[in-house]
Amino acid sequence: MYFTDRGIEELAARRGPESLTYEGLADSLRVFVDLYPDFEDAIDRLATWLARPEEDPDL
Repeated sequence: MYFTDRGIEELAARRGPESLTYEGLADSLRVFVDLYPDFEDAIDRLATWLARPEEDPDL
């Protein structure tokens, strides 16, 4: 298990039954970047990947 899997597992366990819109996710990502600007590049890459999942997986 990768270190990041623990966070993913916690997210699924705590928030799994809730519904989330992409607009809500985008708002949460903006807040995260405001709080942790060092992660802006990673969040931008994640958002781009989520926006275009059917395209090249190496983006």
